[in-house]
Amino acid sequence: MKVALHTLGCKVNYAETAAIKDKFEQLGYSLTEFGTTADIILINTCSVTNNADVEARKIIRRAKRQSPDAFLGVMGCYAQLKPEEVSQIEGVDAVFGQREKFRVPSLVHQLMGKEQTQVNVSCIEDLPFDVALTTDNELRTRAFLKLQDGCDYFCTFCTIPYARGSSRSIPFALIPEQINKIVASGYKEVVISGINLGDYSTPDGKTFADVVELMDSMKPDLRIRISSIEPNLLNDRILRAVAASDVFCPHFHIPLQSGSSEILKKMKRRYKASFYKDLIYKIKENIPNCGLGIDVIVGFPGETDEHFRETYDLLDELPASYFHVFTYSERDNTPAASFDGVVPVHIRKERTNLLRDLSQAKQRSFYASRVGKIATVIPESYDKSTRTWKSWSENYVRVKFEGDENLAKSFVKVMVESVHGDYAFGSVIND
Repeated sequence: MKVALHTLGCKVNYAETAAIKDKFEQLGYSLTEFGTTADIILINTCSVTNNADVEARKIIRRAKRQSPDAFLGVMGCYAQLKPEEVSQIEGVDAVFGQREKFRVPSLVHQLMGKEQTQVNVSCIEDLPFDVALTTDNELRTRAFLKLQDGCDYFCTFCTIPYARGSSRSIPFALIPEQINKIVASGYKEVVISGINLGDYSTPDGKTFADVVELMDSMKPDLRIRISSIEPNLLNDRILRAVAASDVFCPHFHIPLQSGSSEILKKMKRRYKASFYKDLIYKIKENIPNCGLGIDVIVGFPGETDEHFRETYDLLDELPASYFHVFTYSERDNTPAASFDGVVPVHIRKERTNLLRDLSQAKQRSFYASRVGKIATVIPESYDKSTRTWKSWSENYVRVKFEGDENLAKSFVKVMVESVHGDYAFGSVIND
């Protein structure tokens, strides 16, 4: 039987989908591309915003139109948070919660043919940690390794703790095995990820700093990129290890959410704007070429023009490389959904656009600062007509360069010569 899977949302979701694909293959199922005719379709959903829910519903309906006779299952955060709502979407045959999703390959056969939609969603208390790793990229350039899951922070705007449960981590002793597996599969970069990655901890006291130092000591034949990490968890020990490393990418993605300490307090974030500002400058002082990405939420309840100006001015000042700007959307069962001071939607959108324009300017400035410097890139996609590769540098700059088709799965040194649009352009430096 043919199985097609589709993933929405974060890097952790992609790693988990890959792990579920492996289980299907072990049971003798054949995998096919999503969008082609399949016997079984599974969609791994996100629910971080209302738009994520809307997108999931669109994908579900599209999948059913493409394969009307297929068994259609939905899993992930949207399924866990709103199982009844998902079960009412026309064409859905089964809904799987977080506890059940890794058992889907063994469950699906017994659920096929049922007249009623089967809802398999249970409580998320004391969820186990399930190892998840992507190893299915055609060019074997980038893998995603889940090291941590769940979150204990309960920010007032966020549903993640309700969708994924409490914080839990991969056993420390399993990490070398996972890194060696990635190297053996031919990947040249691994993104280590988690729902609250910096909160990694084990019963014997290992922390994320121990993970960084362990991976660096292995000196694997790949580079390691840290995905999003909370600012209060990016401590000096981690920063020192990355600054001295030849393995870890000089790139951090650090959520800010608001540049107003008053709004941060309402969000129940664990730092003030001044702490965040000092952290960013400390990073740039220790790693001058570091790429810095920032998450920010616009239009949180109570955000006045003055609060937004604090956010804009802080982001304008900081030496960031790019922003991910999210327009605040009310989420059921979160404290912020009942807060006073609701910001009109049209103002939220105006503020979002202002920050996205600022982000583009920051990106152009960072790319321009790389002109005349050498970037280490991993070729990812090739245009035979122009003999041009697209790639990412170690500090997260999009780089295009001309080169031979046989450069795949290798590190390439490129001299950055110019910037046009969303890309830096350069030439290969021959050893």
